Amino acid sequence: MHTEEIRIGEASLVLETGRIARQAHGALVVRHGRSFVLGTVVGADRPSGEGDFFPLTVEYRERLAAGGRIPGAYGRREGRITDREVLTSRLIDRTLRPLFPKGFTHEVQVQVTVFSADAESDLESLGLIAAAGAVHLSDLPFRGPVAGLRIVRRDKRFVALPAAAERPLGHLDFVVAGSRDGVVMVEGAADRIGDEEVIEALDAAAGELAPLLDAFDRLRERAGRPKRAFAPEAPPPLLAEAVREVADALIHAALAHDDKTARRRALAEGEALVLGTVEGDPKAIAALYEAEVKRVARQRILDGKRIGGRAHDRVRDIAIDVGLLRANHGSALFTRGETQALVSATLGTRRDVADVETVLGMVQERFLLHYNFPAFSVGEVRAAKGPGRREIGHGHLALRALAAVMPDHKAYPYTVRVVSDITESNGSSSMATVCGGCLALIDAGVPIREPVAGIAMGLIREGDRTAILSDILGDEDHLGDMDFKVAGTAHGITAVQMDNKLGSLPREVLARALAQAGDGRRHILEVMRAAIQAAGESTEPSLHTQLRVNPSRIGAIIGSGGSTIREIQEATRTKIDVHDDGFVMVFGTDERGTREATRRIQKLALELKKDGLYVGEVVSIKEFGCFVRIADHEGLVHVSELDDKRVESVESVVQQGQEILVRVLGADERGRLKLSRRAALGESRDAAINA
Repeated sequence: MHTEEIRIGEASLVLETGRIARQAHGALVVRHGRSFVLGTVVGADRPSGEGDFFPLTVEYRERLAAGGRIPGAYGRREGRITDREVLTSRLIDRTLRPLFPKGFTHEVQVQVTVFSADAESDLESLGLIAAAGAVHLSDLPFRGPVAGLRIVRRDKRFVALPAAAERPLGHLDFVVAGSRDGVVMVEGAADRIGDEEVIEALDAAAGELAPLLDAFDRLRERAGRPKRAFAPEAPPPLLAEAVREVADALIHAALAHDDKTARRRALAEGEALVLGTVEGDPKAIAALYEAEVKRVARQRILDGKRIGGRAHDRVRDIAIDVGLLRANHGSALFTRGETQALVSATLGTRRDVADVETVLGMVQERFLLHYNFPAFSVGEVRAAKGPGRREIGHGHLALRALAAVMPDHKAYPYTVRVVSDITESNGSSSMATVCGGCLALIDAGVPIREPVAGIAMGLIREGDRTAILSDILGDEDHLGDMDFKVAGTAHGITAVQMDNKLGSLPREVLARALAQAGDGRRHILEVMRAAIQAAGESTEPSLHTQLRVNPSRIGAIIGSGGSTIREIQEATRTKIDVHDDGFVMVFGTDERGTREATRRIQKLALELKKDGLYVGEVVSIKEFGCFVRIADHEGLVHVSELDDKRVESVESVVQQGQEILVRVLGADERGRLKLSRRAALGESRDAAINA
């Protein structure tokens, strides 16, 4: 067994290998406090035979026993992988994948398991460290070491590996992975920070990663396996030259098309022509043609000829339709080029919160964002199997981008769910979700602090030549070296996510990309602002409303065993949530039902005031007067208070079931309500408080 003990900020970590999982090709245990996290990796001996795709699988799982919990699911076993585990698996995948050599197609499986969890530990960071260390110790060809950790800003200083309880205190929360060459992966959220602070955070993270990289190297010297020999197979030079001679002019013409479908059709026709012209292995020719498409496209971009002809810093044309879905609380259709998101926002009650089971206990989530990517959005046919890892990841990024501007829950106690359905896609669909989600929230009446927009940046880098691209297409993402998503308001950044295929990126390139992203973001916000203003001029009636009542009237609204509120909800097709402090929320399926339910609640919550004028119903007639009900209050109108002249018979003035206007005189010595019709004569019914 070999160990390394290191200190990162205020955290002390113990790295251990050689005792557990010895038949894995690489294994590392990471300890922090009472936490015990095991990372393992196994690589197949032979290539997968699935073209040039690298079949890396990452699975991060948290055993609930690690937190002293028994799963609540049937059978009391852990069920399918949770969203939180998916998101951590993606962080690990995006850190490791770029550092495997191009052309390596052996199946690789990385598994990370949390066996013991300390509430003071950042389990995501420990999992990332365990996985990266295990791969570095293995025999797999890998350009390590690499490591990753969370860094937050608290009290004007950066803190690495913060305890879970400390994370909400900071206004910057990033997970950063890096090698000695630079940043490999970034993901995080912030409260509208500037570009400079993002760079400062990355610099601070790089300093904290250095001890980990050194510890990984020391462990490898003592316990690492010899690396496998791997050299990608080079294509025959003559065949490559033959493909290039036939293909280049065809590729240049195809890449000039702005329309995605036309461009891909032209590229497919070019491939068919090359396959019919060049003699040789069809698979090798097809691979060479694809490589040539990538080479030509990259060269054109570096020469200033972007796909479709846009300038490097130009954002595609934007079209916005706010309030498109008439029966929803809020909606927006956001179209940017050939990428389109149809987004809705729905408001709910406290009963609609999502209860999430974690290794450290139950968590309630009041702001939800779900992203869907149907096959038709890219003109494909595939089985609909529910959200995959990519959809969960994109939805989480958009949620973090918008969470920074959501109102405080105490002041706005709604559960809010945003749903984004991508109806067309050609790159940057997660950022279209951010823009469409923001517009839908505004349409729903959610008082966000300020609008948020998102943009995806790309990079082409060859030697000392660099091109940074704004609002990248799907093809530019595929052939480029970086996918850098930046979301924020006019005042600063709220979320970032960066992946790269180079293995690392210099600081100055990231700084340039952030500055260019800021220009693009501000342009998109201006277009959104105009759409918001136009939509505000034709606002639809609200499907939800809120009001405050005296807490003493809650019983009248609820009724015996909930009968009253249940009857209102069924009659008006609404959902009503009553808080103990008298805050009432009403949600309807149409404006009429919402208005009627609100009117009924106001009537039930009515508090009578002395000298107040009210409309009441005659519920019974006696010789000495009549009893009148106002909401759930009942009082006596004495025969002497029925009219301004003598009344011989009560029934000569009022009938049972009749609505009459009365004034409150007060209460008698026994606390019974005293009303007067006489004192209300000559008054208009419109003047009644409960009219």
